[in-house]
Amino acid sequence: MSDQEKTSVLQGFKAFLMRGNVVDLAVAVVIGAAFTNIVNAVVKGVINPLVGAFGTQNLDSYSSCLKAPCEGTGDDATGITIMWGSVLGATLQFVITAAVVYFLMVLPMAKYLARVEARRKAKESTQEVIEITELEVLKEIRDTLVAQRGQGPGEH
Repeated sequence: MSDQEKTSVLQGFKAFLMRGNVVDLAVAVVIGAAFTNIVNAVVKGVINPLVGAFGTQNLDSYSSCLKAPCEGTGDDATGITIMWGSVLGATLQFVITAAVVYFLMVLPMAKYLARVEARRKAKESTQEVIEITELEVLKEIRDTLVAQRGQGPGEH
């Protein structure tokens, strides 16, 4: 690669990094990683014990034997075991995580943004009423001036 090509590649890379959406994405990833700890704590500390009250907290132990004999674990296992409990556990973890994110983050933010938009629209409609009123007053002044000119100086 020539020096000019290296410079152009570095300038392109710098332009890419300086775009706002790249920085926003990096911030979102960092916040998402931090938020994952909160969600996992809620799931492990609150949701799993509630699920455990009706069954077991560890769904990984549930399995079905597809081809017997299903004995042992790891390298010593025989037969074909379907570990459907771990799939169910991962699915529940996803659904619970999605619910926590929706109810703790998305829904409150949507309500907040709706209130902000409603305030903005109310302010705009008030401004439009004021502008219309000012326009009507100016039209009345214009009509009055035109009427006065039409009467002439001696025709009062």
